[in-house]
Amino acid sequence: MIIGIDVGGTHTDAVLLSSNGIEKKVKVSTDSADLFNTILSGFKQLLKDIDPKNIKRIVISTTLTTNAIVQQNMKPVGMIVSAGPGVDPKSFSTGEHYYCVAGSINHRGREKASVNTMEIEDIAKKLKKAGIEYVGVVSKFCVRNPSHEILIKRILNKYFKKIFLGHHVSGNLNFPRRIATTHLNAAVFSLHKSFFEAVKLSLEQKGLMVPIQILKADGGTMSLESSMAFPGQTVLSGPAASIMGAIPYAPSKQDAIVLDIGGTTTDIAFLVDKAPLLEPMGIQRGQYKSLIRSLQTDSKGIGGDSTVRVIGKELVIGPDRLGPAMAFGGPEPTPTDALFVLGLMKDGDRKNSVKGIHKIAMEMGLTDNETADQIFKKCCSIILKKTFEMIDKLNSKPVYTVHEFLEGYKISPRKILVLGGPAKYFAKKIEELYHIKTIAVPEYSVANAIGAALARTTCEVSLNADTEQGIVTAHEEGFAEPISKTYSEDDLIETAHTLLKEKAINFGADPDNIGEVEVVEFQKFNIVRNFSPRGKIFRTKMQLKPGIIKGFENILQ
Repeated sequence: MIIGIDVGGTHTDAVLLSSNGIEKKVKVSTDSADLFNTILSGFKQLLKDIDPKNIKRIVISTTLTTNAIVQQNMKPVGMIVSAGPGVDPKSFSTGEHYYCVAGSINHRGREKASVNTMEIEDIAKKLKKAGIEYVGVVSKFCVRNPSHEILIKRILNKYFKKIFLGHHVSGNLNFPRRIATTHLNAAVFSLHKSFFEAVKLSLEQKGLMVPIQILKADGGTMSLESSMAFPGQTVLSGPAASIMGAIPYAPSKQDAIVLDIGGTTTDIAFLVDKAPLLEPMGIQRGQYKSLIRSLQTDSKGIGGDSTVRVIGKELVIGPDRLGPAMAFGGPEPTPTDALFVLGLMKDGDRKNSVKGIHKIAMEMGLTDNETADQIFKKCCSIILKKTFEMIDKLNSKPVYTVHEFLEGYKISPRKILVLGGPAKYFAKKIEELYHIKTIAVPEYSVANAIGAALARTTCEVSLNADTEQGIVTAHEEGFAEPISKTYSEDDLIETAHTLLKEKAINFGADPDNIGEVEVVEFQKFNIVRNFSPRGKIFRTKMQLKPGIIKGFENILQ
């Protein structure tokens, strides 16, 4: 048996799955101030009368780090950046505690200017005095040579709880995004650490000793222990779970829209022939342009619990959420209350919903039912307007899926897949209003948790070989080995494959079911000096594609 848990901002959904299908599903309210009891409550209900020894796999998705970024609810952290000649790194400042320092590595990985250790000591003391606990360190060409970052970390270790290094972030060369990503890792670490500890304690309480996986932004999993070194990977974990939960029901050879309508937000994504779109550069949320590999999603601040009000005779929905619907004891009317007034939902206090919607109806000069219908229609209209804006934006640039680059492709969806608590009501209304085939996916209320449970491990490695210097490196993985002048591209691919397999197993993959391997980038350059060949430079990036684990096909039928 396996468990999938989706820790959302409003609710935490949990499912217990076997090869026969769904054995049990539960939904509990998320208390972000007490995650331990939130998760423990889910486990208690899910595992009642179940022997914990039967559980072989647990995967968790979460929106906690995403929400922290959106709400700017992150702890201040320090950043120390060295660049050398070229663009001024001050342009990429992440805030008050940002320091540009001496030291330079060139694009071949050779030192051009050394680190000033006294300068680093002085900055460390200033950051410590300011109450900083976590620091990020980035050197411009750290993926070619991380020695400056490693030296700075040695100096900082005695002052701070944890240091995040830029060369651990990604094998890609993008200095501004590397700074933002390293900062993001440091800034969300304390929140993720609290989440990690709450999960571990909850499992211990229930006698569960099975390794835990966490869903990443790219729709794959990594072990919870691995995520502590790169907590930024959990950004957009929740939306990724939505996509993974919808993929089995998407049409083949067609485009589809995925809408996950939650309590606070609606997450929007697209599938091309069942393949999710990919952010080719990395996640961008607000000011943060990162190197975190991600499925392409966006969110709109509207959901079942969004506050409904009238401003200047105009109906306004969201983006704020002041609590649950009035039907469940909340303070203000919401779209969920409109569904109660229309008689679509019945498992709450309809009288309270009528009371809230009536107040809106009086301001608009309509009946309660007319007002509820307008709220419902406007909700659908806001969500679809955002969706079609996204389509226009996507069609203005190249389209990437997790499998391939689609040059000149234009997205033209023929189907909409809806997830979330109110999915079946919204699916019917959206199809009625927009005449696009729209379905609520099976088990729509817990589809996120199912998507998380069934996702397989993903990871990628970037490898660089320089036969003139006689070395092959993957500094992101802490790997470096000497090579001969005869080192070839076949040798590079073989080394990358070995590293990828080792990384996947460390991330928690089943050694007998690693998944589909793909070379996503390969470059070869001749080194010529004074018209004489001196060697070659090879670079490659290899990945494990996102997908569904084997043995649970019955769940998807």
